[in-house]
Amino acid sequence: MSTVTFLPNPCELRDLRDLPGRTTLLALPPEIDISNATGLLDRVLSVLDARADRLRTLVLDLTATHFMDSQGVRLVGEVRHRLPPGARLRVVARSDGAPTRVLELTGVRRDVPVYDNLSEALED
Repeated sequence: MSTVTFLPNPCELRDLRDLPGRTTLLALPPEIDISNATGLLDRVLSVLDARADRLRTLVLDLTATHFMDSQGVRLVGEVRHRLPPGARLRVVARSDGAPTRVLELTGVRRDVPVYDNLSEALED
């Protein structure tokens, strides 16, 4: 029997924080799939638009994400291509989690740094 997480709005970001050094942290929900990826992408892109003039680093936190399919890969890729000039993308995900495996299998890790813990992802 599998467990499915139902959020009041599965397209909501779990957390959004502006951190020192022009870094923005976005914590993504427990599941990213076809049911919520488009809405999540819209929310992430609106954050990018709102912070475009002051964003240096965007950190996507997938540490609480326990399911991610190809739609999550598409989201990460689209965010990477839509970053403001000069900004960089970092992903943090548990080393034993599904997002890490999916990002590895699809080759995204070659283009986007993936960190095992948040403190490493936030270091300059």
